[in-house]
Amino acid sequence: MPTTPRRLLTLTLCIAFSLALAWAGFPAAIVRADEPAQSAAADPPKGQRVYSIGHSFHVYMPNILTQIAHLAGIADHQQVGLSSIGGSYVMQHWDAAGDQFKSKATLESGKLDVLTIAPLFLPDEGIEKFVHLASEKCPQIRVLVQEFWLPFDVNVNFRNGKPPAPDRNVFDPQKLEAEHDAYFHGIDELVRTLNEKYQGKPAVFVVPVGQAVLALRKQIADGTVPGISKQTDLFTDAIGHARPPLEVLVAYCYFAEIYGRSPVGLPVPPALVRVVDEETTDKLNRLLQEIAWTAVTTHPLSGVTAK
Repeated sequence: MPTTPRRLLTLTLCIAFSLALAWAGFPAAIVRADEPAQSAAADPPKGQRVYSIGHSFHVYMPNILTQIAHLAGIADHQQVGLSSIGGSYVMQHWDAAGDQFKSKATLESGKLDVLTIAPLFLPDEGIEKFVHLASEKCPQIRVLVQEFWLPFDVNVNFRNGKPPAPDRNVFDPQKLEAEHDAYFHGIDELVRTLNEKYQGKPAVFVVPVGQAVLALRKQIADGTVPGISKQTDLFTDAIGHARPPLEVLVAYCYFAEIYGRSPVGLPVPPALVRVVDEETTDKLNRLLQEIAWTAVTTHPLSGVTAK
């Protein structure tokens, strides 16, 4: 399995090629970057019914994903529900009294195409609880497990003790990569284990959000991100809650993975409007699309490739 440094090198090298990526079917394929998004949207894929489970690094995503899907001409995309608990393990969603958020009932209905899950740290028995229920009641779905960016920039479970606030004005890529690598490895191994155990019913995939964020942060450090000059421009606080550009990057990763299509060339979603001036926003939007597509298509457990 590639280490995080190798993944970031791959992401950086692939960004140059992502200008040549536009719409593709599922699985994805390489097409012309100058093909207008409107013509690609003339034959949109079937909308997916999505249910999401997670914490504050995830729960803004469904609304932005819906915006992006509609911009892509996917009018029948449907967010059917959301289980939102701040700072949560997946097990807390499983244990929600009376199935508070209807997550179990939604799976049991069988009327679902995609389940997105954002764990906090491992171990977390709730992930397999939902996968097991899906295997019995909704085996045709895809389960997407989010690898996120680490709170406080360190691989320390803040539920067991709050780490010191990071100095994000100092960008140390080697330290960031080292902190994230063990976390990424743990999620990857869990996904492999679940797929082996359940034989792809349901199929479980990784959404490499954390890798996309690290790639964006590297470009910020290099001074190549339109409208963003500081690492702190991505976050609202020391823990790492997302500002709009980061939120949109996350949603583009999910769009690419759920629909197997490049978001490159889509219009600016409402979530990114007025973040900076219009011309800069257009450039920033395209870069976020490129980074997301490259992250998804270079991760071996995403289920999406660029060829």
